[in-house]
Amino acid sequence: MATQKLYAGAKLREMRGRLGLTQKLFADKLSVSLPYLNQMENNHRPVSAGVVLALAQEFGLDVTELTVGESERLVSDMKEALADPVFGAASPPLADLRLAASNAPALARAFLDLHRAYRQTHERLASLDEALGREDAALRASPWEEVRDFFHYCDNYIDAVDRAAETFVTGPQGRRNVVQAAREALERRGITLHFSDSGAMRRYDPAAKRLDVSARASEPTQRFQLLHQVALITQNDLLEATLDLARFQSPEAREIAKIGLANYFAGAALLPYRAFLEAAISTRHDLERLADLFGASVEQVAHRLSTLQRPGSKGIPFFFVRVDQAGTITKRHSATRLQFARFGGACPLWNVHRAFETPGRFLRQLAETPDGVRYLCLSRDVSKSGGSFHAPTRRYAIGLGCEVQHAGALVYSDGLDLKGRFEPIGISCRICERPDCHQRSVPPLERRLRVNPDRRDVLPYEILS
Repeated sequence: MATQKLYAGAKLREMRGRLGLTQKLFADKLSVSLPYLNQMENNHRPVSAGVVLALAQEFGLDVTELTVGESERLVSDMKEALADPVFGAASPPLADLRLAASNAPALARAFLDLHRAYRQTHERLASLDEALGREDAALRASPWEEVRDFFHYCDNYIDAVDRAAETFVTGPQGRRNVVQAAREALERRGITLHFSDSGAMRRYDPAAKRLDVSARASEPTQRFQLLHQVALITQNDLLEATLDLARFQSPEAREIAKIGLANYFAGAALLPYRAFLEAAISTRHDLERLADLFGASVEQVAHRLSTLQRPGSKGIPFFFVRVDQAGTITKRHSATRLQFARFGGACPLWNVHRAFETPGRFLRQLAETPDGVRYLCLSRDVSKSGGSFHAPTRRYAIGLGCEVQHAGALVYSDGLDLKGRFEPIGISCRICERPDCHQRSVPPLERRLRVNPDRRDVLPYEILS
């Protein structure tokens, strides 16, 4: 593939503003002229290798921050939104979307908010939603979607919470036992911990200062729920300050986000950043070995791998996704160029859907997306028992993957021909451009169709370019 020029004007402006430097002082420190810096900040010129080197030497910038981030996510989300028929057949070229995401990210986010409001209104009308006409039915994102987008555009990495969790489980002698650390934190506040044979995974009584964790749950789940409650009790000021910065539109979104932040703290304490990153590298990202080393579940390990994006100490960029048996995405994150669809399910050709057919086994797949990027994809089913015969079992499948240039650092690449055949996959049918996919469920929204009643191939229509 051709080398892509690096345009990072918004990042340069943001960094200069954070440092409190004028354009003239910033240009002097980067050893470039003032007009040259101005052109880079406005994306009229790409960032040169010399400037990248100066940013790293002068300011300690992790240069990977200039490549993958909010801009790629905005481009992917705008492309999907513009595939909606409401915008007609003509879609802006990809170059224009990249310019909008780089030069005017606030405008791009406002456009996405507007499109989301339109979709919600359209769906309410179609289903005769009773909210239509009510005084409190304001056009805004659902709390769940708002929180999802908050983590999505934070790169699913919350630095202050991540570092607080790492500090919580790190003592003078190194990493401490997380359960012991949690017990001590609760005892200092007069809270007693009990493992009880109840249906609820976790129940806290503030008046009685009693925390009950289900004895039926698996040990990784017990640890996670314990640490979740510890976060709510001991890190409340930090969580509230983070929520204040997010400026959610509704109290419900704020409450959901607080649960998400407590979950983040629990995962980061169970799998502390530096210790986990070192273990991931030494084990070649073997999920089962990492789960044993840290007393975590395979799903917790896979999710944590996708959050290792600390500036100056980044891990391999992974995507992570969890789907249910209906194909609905219940968790998603990507530090790679692959961005999941905001609406609808995932591509049916992706191996994550086949994981339900082979319980307890890892499936490997070499896949290529329509933009020509190649990935090593890993999937496995994860069953969550209710702890008794009559309790329901929740079944999901998880997917984890990285771009193929990182595959050698994964034990799962052993024995694979990384220069062989890659299966074509898409993002979702509604925005996938492949004309000959045998698993296509709906036509692409941004393409015209031709229907010939006298001919039938795999699809009952022909997709025109």
